[in-house]
Order: sequence, then C-alpha cells, then structure tokens
Amino acid sequence: MKNKLKICVVGLGYVGFPLAMEFAKKGVAVTGIEIDRGRLKAIKRRESYISDVPDRDLKKMLAAGLFSATPDFTKLKDCAAVLVCVPTPLKRKNLPDISYIKDSLNSVARHIKKGALVVLESTTYPGTTEEEILPIFKKHNLRHGRDFYLCFSPERIDPGNKKFPVNKIPKVVGGVSAEATRRAVSLYKIIIDKVVPVSSPRAAETVKLLENTFRLINIGLINELAMMCHKMKIDIWEVVRAASTKPFGFMPFYPGPGVGGHCIPKDPLYLYWKARKFGFRSRFIKLASDVISYMPEYVVMRVEEALRLRNLKIRGAKVLVVGAAYKKDVKDLRQSPGIDILRCLEKKGARAAYFDPLIPYLKVNAINLKSIVLKRSALIKFDCVVIATDHSAIDYRYLLNNAKLIFDARNVYKGRGGDKVVAL
Repeated sequence: MKNKLKICVVGLGYVGFPLAMEFAKKGVAVTGIEIDRGRLKAIKRRESYISDVPDRDLKKMLAAGLFSATPDFTKLKDCAAVLVCVPTPLKRKNLPDISYIKDSLNSVARHIKKGALVVLESTTYPGTTEEEILPIFKKHNLRHGRDFYLCFSPERIDPGNKKFPVNKIPKVVGGVSAEATRRAVSLYKIIIDKVVPVSSPRAAETVKLLENTFRLINIGLINELAMMCHKMKIDIWEVVRAASTKPFGFMPFYPGPGVGGHCIPKDPLYLYWKARKFGFRSRFIKLASDVISYMPEYVVMRVEEALRLRNLKIRGAKVLVVGAAYKKDVKDLRQSPGIDILRCLEKKGARAAYFDPLIPYLKVNAINLKSIVLKRSALIKFDCVVIATDHSAIDYRYLLNNAKLIFDARNVYKGRGGDKVVAL
C-alpha cells in the first residue's frame, strides 16, 4: 500500500461516493470523509445507499483495502489530493449557503499534507474558490504553490444515467495557478479520458452554472409554452415531436410537473445572486425559476379542472400521486415535484396518497405517508391518478385499465388512453 497513490474524498453523497469508487477501481487508495452516521453504518455493512454504486463494487473495494470511510479528518494527512464534494443548498430568499464548503475546508487546512492538491467540486457561485477558499488556507498560514495547490472542478454527475457514468463525462478543471491546473488534469486522467483545462477557477465555476442555467431556461420556456398551448387547445407534445424533426437549430425539451434534484432548481440562482453583486439582474434566470416553481401548483390546478369536468370537487377527492422521487428510476427525493404536488393537493383539501416502487415511505416536512400497494381494489377508490414520475417499473397498462382518471404529467401514454387520460 505504501507505493499507492492516496487521495481523500470529502462528502460521500451522490457526487463523492461514485467518484471515490472510480478512483478505487483504478487502484488508488481512497479515504472517504463522511459525517452522516447513516451512510457510515451502511458502508460498514457493505451496503451502498446510492444506485450508481453497486453493492458488489463497494464490497470489492473494501476487501481490497482501496476504500475506507471515516468522519476523522486527520486521516487525510497522508493524502496527495483532497476532493471536496459537499452540499451547497440555498437559504431563504435564494441566498447561497456555502457553510458546508467553509467548514470542510477549514478541517482540510488543519490536516493537509504539505504540497497536496485540493479540488473543490461542489457547485457554487463564481469567485468562491479564490475569494472564500484561499483565505481559509492563508488563515492557517499555508501558502499556495508551496504548501498546497487549489483547483475548482465542477461535478457533472447525472444520477441514474447508465450511458454517462462518472468516467464517461469530460472533466473541467481550473486552478489558481498553471501548476495547480496541471496537477488536477493529471489526477483526473486516472479515471477520465477527456479533461478540459480552463484559465481559472472562476471560469470553471461558471461552466457548471451555464450548463444548468441553459437547462433551467429551456425547461421554463417549454413549461410556459405547455400552459399557453393548453389555453389554445394545442397538444404541446405533438408540437415538440414535430419540431424535433428539424435536423438543425432545435433541441427538444419537454414539459413536466417541475424540476427536482440538487442542481437545476438551485445552481442558476447562485449565478443570479452573484450577478446582482455586480449590479446585473438576470431576468431570464429568475423568470424560468419562477415558472418551474409554479408547475406543481399548475398540475394540481389542472387536476382540479379535470375533476370539475366530471362533476367532482377537489376538496374531499381521493387523489393518488404516482412517483415521489424527482427523477425516473432514481431513489432520490431532493426537491421532488411529486412531494410538492402532494402538498398542494392537501392544501386544496384533497385526500392524497402516493405510490412509488423505489420510495416505500415519505417523511418530509408535514408529509408522513406510506406508499400504497398498486392493486385494483386500491386504484378504483381514487378519483384521479397523477403521474408525477415515470419509473420504468410501473405497469402503466394496468394503471390505465383500473384507474378512473389519469392526469399524465410525463406523457407516458403519448396521446393514447382516450377520455380517461388528460395530458399536461
């Protein structure tokens, strides 16, 4: 083990855990720093809590001594590189919260090996690496280029995407110095073929925000068009399908009940906040964010409309939400529109329940529910079924045959299903 490269990954979540496994599979000895007791206990049981990391990979790397997990930051004293992958949530009023970054980097600075490379992967606003992180190391009397090297490399992991796992996604890196960038490129090339250096951490930070702002704005646009088309009695799905036949100048985006996950709902607002510090107000970002945030409420409004056409009121109606996870085939509840739909239904006085083959129970804020068993005797009791997440494991034909009314927010039925199905 003495001759092996040793690195540390701080934060073993949806980004850090798969990243740690990729390095370990290449023979790099990885120490994962994690403070969540539930995650540490799962690793001790040799059980993965993230779908992108199979149990067999975890067991193999643990057995080979190439991966270990601990809450103890002193373990990074022998590591040549430290990759920081901690959460960056939003506070109220869309204010960035980089406290997890600062706390982690303060601990890293106290225990870092001399000359080690430090890479921040957590999505944040432009300027964080140089304006917030460098001063932390200076406070600990550490000089860049002598005691450590600092880079920013935005995470690009797409949970559940089998086509593009960690090692298939090009990696952008921007160092505080040319030497820091060179070292980061060399490190990531161990697991990724294509590494893309940019001129600075500020440029690298903005790359990730551009990627997710592009998606936010286009998703916001197509959702606004979906609402407009409904008013005009035009099928938005037919329009997108036909527009997609153009071989240039058009990229299809699809409407839905909202956008969940850790990135798209949040990341562009980091850029929006930072731009305002320079006296610039990004109207596109705020408008798209507002449109997307409204979608769960809009779905419930459409459900209410569909029930009214059948002489039913939403107050007292029994409504089943299919899909609590934010994304198809991924066991992840972060910012899930399905949960927001449940909340909106309850505000309207509906008696809401949910089914999700990946989420057996929900305990989020005021919601405390168990997933129902999807069988005919249960389905026929509901006045409406809302498809919020289109998991592959759901039998949609069975759903169609046994439900009274379906509001299809994911275009599962593609215009089929007759009067029983109402599409977004």
